[in-house]
Amino acid sequence: MIKTKVTRGLVLGILVLLASFLGGYHVLSMQLGPVDPDNTSIIEVRIAENSTASQVAELLCQEQLIRSQDLFLAYCRYNHLDSKLKAGHYRFSPSQSLAEIAEAIAAGRVVTISFTIPEGYTVDAIGRFLADNEICTPEDWQEAINAPYDYQFLQMADPGPGKSYLEGFLFPDTYVIAEGTTAVEIVKIMLENFHQIWEGEFTQQASAKGVSVYDVIITASMIEREAMVDSERGIISGVIKNRLERDMLLQIDATILYILNMDEKDVVYYADLEVDSPYNTYKYIGLPQAPIACPGRAAIDAALNPQEHDYLYYVSRGDGSHQFTRTYNEHLQAKAQYLD
Repeated sequence: MIKTKVTRGLVLGILVLLASFLGGYHVLSMQLGPVDPDNTSIIEVRIAENSTASQVAELLCQEQLIRSQDLFLAYCRYNHLDSKLKAGHYRFSPSQSLAEIAEAIAAGRVVTISFTIPEGYTVDAIGRFLADNEICTPEDWQEAINAPYDYQFLQMADPGPGKSYLEGFLFPDTYVIAEGTTAVEIVKIMLENFHQIWEGEFTQQASAKGVSVYDVIITASMIEREAMVDSERGIISGVIKNRLERDMLLQIDATILYILNMDEKDVVYYADLEVDSPYNTYKYIGLPQAPIACPGRAAIDAALNPQEHDYLYYVSRGDGSHQFTRTYNEHLQAKAQYLD
């Protein structure tokens, strides 16, 4: 009988401990879980630089994103996150758990901005785009493009007065940046992108052909501005190559528009051809002084791999494509057909 009572007491004690454990576990789960699983509204949180873990916990509690500051700090300490919490602009929801929020802050998953720079944009056009989209101010952009950047491919840059030494090297691409990224940081990201792509895809070709990165980008920039149809890039590159080999004037309209700061215009008048500039390929034989735009992969590839043909001339058909011809008389006939 006594043994039975002892057994019952032991079982009862175990049940009480288990109930306490389960109750505690339930409370802990509640504390760690979302404040409101059904509330998916977005709450903006801005964590200041040099904020301590305690300050972050206090801010999250004020915004009703966590239930307990102490538990947040304990979770961060246990998972070695307390020294990794990063400043920045975050967007959280009351439907997120304490763990999700803590790990997002430790990983620096801040609010980001995505933007795409099209092939053929000039440095000035990129600046206008970023300013129009309120990513940076025109003043910040001017300061950024005049800052020094330590890349070997920029050492040859000599664009002349009024032109940026970065022209040609701010690689056109889609970029995702943290909100608040400075104009200087944006330029660094774009230059590093060019560096990685050039080294990974083109440097060996250029070395094998004995051409410099600067001359390749000058040629690619003209191709990018002249070719409206993808399939014509290699053909236009071949025309440039053929004319250079014959010491002929390149007569690239896009170089005139560039020096006249009219890169968004597509018509050149005879009066425009009189401008005295090393960019004027109607006056001076050879490549222009510097790149006239920022080319993409396809234009760079075309500059390195011109199509083999006998064409020396081309004229716009008015639909973005060109009529390519071998002789001056054929060129005059094409002009009469498509321009007159």
